[in-house]
Order: sequence, then C-alpha cells, then structure tokens
Amino acid sequence: MRILLVASAYNSLAQRCHTELLDRGHEVSVELALTPQTLVEAAWLFRPDLVVAPMLTAAIPQALWSRVPCLIVHPGPKGDRGPSSLDWAITTGARRWGVTVLQANEVFDAGDIWAWAPFVVAEYDKSSLYRHEVTEAAVEALLLAVARMASGHLTPEPLDYDRHDVIGEPRPALRQPDRRIDWAHEPTEDVLRKLRAATSQPGVLDTIDGEEFFLYGGIAEDTLRGPAGSLLAMRDTAVCRATADGAVWITHVKPRTRPDDSRPFKVPATVGLALHLSGVPQVAAPQGLPDPRRTYREIHYWEHHQVGYLEFDFPNGAMSTRQCRRLLAAYRYALSRHTRVIVLGGRRDFFANGIHLHVIEDAPDAQAESWENINAMNDLVAAILTTTSHLVISAVQGNAAAGGLMLALAADEVWCRSGAVLNPHYRLMGLSGSEYWTYTLPRRVGEHTAEALTSRCLPVNARQAHALGLADQVVPGDPATFRTHVTALAEQLAHSADLPGRLEDKTRRHRGQSLERTLERHRARELDQMREDFASATYQDRRSRFVRRIRPETTPAHLALHRT
Repeated sequence: MRILLVASAYNSLAQRCHTELLDRGHEVSVELALTPQTLVEAAWLFRPDLVVAPMLTAAIPQALWSRVPCLIVHPGPKGDRGPSSLDWAITTGARRWGVTVLQANEVFDAGDIWAWAPFVVAEYDKSSLYRHEVTEAAVEALLLAVARMASGHLTPEPLDYDRHDVIGEPRPALRQPDRRIDWAHEPTEDVLRKLRAATSQPGVLDTIDGEEFFLYGGIAEDTLRGPAGSLLAMRDTAVCRATADGAVWITHVKPRTRPDDSRPFKVPATVGLALHLSGVPQVAAPQGLPDPRRTYREIHYWEHHQVGYLEFDFPNGAMSTRQCRRLLAAYRYALSRHTRVIVLGGRRDFFANGIHLHVIEDAPDAQAESWENINAMNDLVAAILTTTSHLVISAVQGNAAAGGLMLALAADEVWCRSGAVLNPHYRLMGLSGSEYWTYTLPRRVGEHTAEALTSRCLPVNARQAHALGLADQVVPGDPATFRTHVTALAEQLAHSADLPGRLEDKTRRHRGQSLERTLERHRARELDQMREDFASATYQDRRSRFVRRIRPETTPAHLALHRT
C-alpha cells in the first residue's frame, strides 16, 4: 500500500512504525502535522491508499479523513479518549492499559476501532513506558489494523460503551493543579506517580526556596530520609528530596518560563538548582551485585561468572563531558578486574544518544563545551576500541543514535534488542560526526552503506541493523527478557573454549594493524571538521531549536518523499 505517515513529531514511535511498515513492503512517505493545510497538500501530492498517525496532538482535518482512510494510534484502551491518556494511567495506578487503532472521524478519539493491543503498566515513568510497552503494543495493533484494511473484506468495530471490553472512558487533560505535590503529607508512592506521569512533558510545577521549577524524574530512594520537602543529597546530576514517608530522586528541572528567562529548557537537577544546594551533601551510589533497595544510579558495575557488567543509564541517552569521564573511569576499573567479558549497556531505556546538547546549550561557552564533550566521548570510545584484555559486548537494549550508536559499535560484538531503533547519523544537527565513526561504521557495513546511512538520515530497526551488519545478534523480548538473555549469552561466552584464542587473535590483529596510529588519524580528521561544525551557525541554530523544542517550519525533505 501507499501509506502517508503523519505525526506531530518524528519521535521514537513514529520511527519504529515507519521502519516496520517499510519492512512489510509498503511505500511510505512522512509528513509532520504542522498545519491542516500541509496535511491535505501532502495527501494530494502522494495520493496514499491509507494515512496512519502514530503520534498526533491535534485532530486530522475533515478534508483529509473524509477522502482517505486515516488510522489513529491512541495510547489507551478501547473507549479511552483525551490528550492525557498515559498520564491518567500512571496517576491512577492502572495495572493494565492498551493501545487502540481507530479510524478518524468528526469526534476526536471516537472513531471505529480496527485493532487494539493490551499491555501491563510497568512502574516506570511515562517516557520509558511510551518507548517500550506502548511502542510494542502500538506496532502490534497498527500492523494488524493495516493488514485488516488491506484485506478489503474486513470492517472496523464501532465504538460502543455498552460492550464489556470497552473499558476506557473520556478523560479531560491532566492539568498542573491535578499534578501538584503536597510534600508534607503525600507518601512516596503518590509522589512517584505524579512525577512519572509528567516526564518528559509537562513536568510537575513546584516551588523550591520561593523559586518555581518544573520537576522531572521520579526514582524511589529506600535509604535516605529527612524532613518532608527538604533536599537531602546529590548524586551525579540528580537531587534527592524527602517525602512524607521516604524520598525520591529528581533528575532534571526547568525554571518556569519568564520573559527574561535565558534557560527555558530542561537541565540536570544539580545545574538548575545550583543556588539552592548549599550544604546538600554529594553521596556515592552503592555498587556490586544488583541491590534490591531502590535508589538512583547513573553508572553501576557488577560481576558474575567471569563477566563484568558496566551499566549506564543517562536520562534521554545524552552524555555530558562529566558523564563521559565518569563512565571512562568505570570502564578502566572494569578492565582491571579478573573477568573475561565486559558487557556495556543500560537496564531499560536508551543505550546512548551522544553529546549532551542541553548541557552544551546551558554552558557559558557552548562551542568550548561542545569541544570538551566530543573529546570526552572520543576518549571513551578509544578505550573500548583498543581493549585487548577482554571481549567487549554492547547490549543495545534501547534506542541509540549518533555518537551513542558509534559508542556501541566500538565493542567486539553488538547485541540488539528486537524493539530498538538506531539512527546512525549526525547531519540533522549540522555535524559531520566523530567518535571514530569513519573507522567503525565502514568496517562493519562497508564504505557505500556507511555513506548511505549517514547521508539519508533515516532510522533502522533491529532487523534492518542485523541485515546491514550494524548488529551481530537480535535478541527478542521486552527489556527484562533481553537482560536475562544477555546475561546467559555473556556468561556462556566467558566460559567458551575458544575465548582465549579470540583474545589472542584480537591482540595480534591490533598490533599488526598499528591500531592506535590508525585511530589517531581518524580522530584528527573527524575533529578537524567538527571544530568547524561547532563554530557554524547551522549547528548553533539546530541545537538551540532542538533543546527548546521549537517545531520545524516544514517537514524535512529526507522524510517527505512526496515533496522531492
């Protein structure tokens, strides 16, 4: 079928749906839902058989849905209606939820139902839930709906609230008064639900020492305690705040926007609250085997059966200069241990997305901070590329992009979860890229494919990544299942009879190739161009628009095939 994919933003769900539809032989073009007029114009240009909308914040115009069937992916069970579906699910403590694919009509979210898929509401924030449980259910339901529509002989189910399986209901938008936290009286679990339901948008509006901030995060702390509402501790870039019966970690804040505000975007909590942290102690994260106590950890190292697991969970996958340096120190520690295999990866969300654009945008000298950040990333990647004492595995459990994906490709093997989406390019940010991509990417996929991947700027799913050579294995299942599979595979590898030979071959190959000199040449060439990129108006403008969430004026040409 000819399918026009429309979305308010080309986010992770839109990217996954795009790649899955292409996998099944459909011809797909993308149009961002910027105005009703541009959507109608896109349909006139592309002449689609079907419009699919995996992520919309506004209604499809009648001039479109009355002429072309339009399938809307709604993150709620049958009958659920309204713009805050997931927010309500988390806030009310729902245990089961779903994704419904319905046909657009004159009533928002009330069209005939083509398919739906249930999921269990895991105890994570809205963004994490959206990237995993919602995305998997959405892909399942959308592909089923498209297949049913393509068959030509099936009809949708009208929305009928008298049916026993229609468990949703119309709900209003969740407003800030509904999200307000009463730190003196609300227990930790209630506070967690409110924080988790507001990540990544809109945050929970709160007051700290008379100054208003939007708070983001919501990670439980089982040990630290103090007067309700007080700031108890800092760890890395997060801040711990006491509740009525416990404490929670806040990872990011955003000052409430004012006309003279120079920081109308999210920053790490320790940065945004710097003026309010006098006397607040910095506390170290517990290390060793996984601890049942809940707390905040950006980096966690543990060992089991000759495998060292270096886990890193950087919010949104962004890695600042300091985070890169902390991870490099942890990696060097892992190399010093008497293990055979090192597994790199996170517990659930992003693998990595490269340099931290928010921290860079907030820096006094953004160009200088960009330079420091990219060199810190390069130092980390170089350490992995030159490792000969261990076999290194990148366990890509979540999405990865740009320098974060090149970090994964530095390992000896890349194991990718089936639901991950990879973006092997930099150019949309006005950057040519570094992290030794000119060495690692062609080595895996060939020069021609490397050029295509970095210039076309399109996402690839896990199956496509494996076919291209970006991934060595695709491991099915949700993040927890992936983690179990990775542990079993890594420990089997650590005790395999051929591992010593593989390590010897690795050492011999590195010595024969004079790898360090080769890497130095690639790094120098990449950084020569990046120095120019960081000074360019293009990078400065695109970085600022990205950080401030400024919508594009038109759909990027590489997505809108109908406009080329």
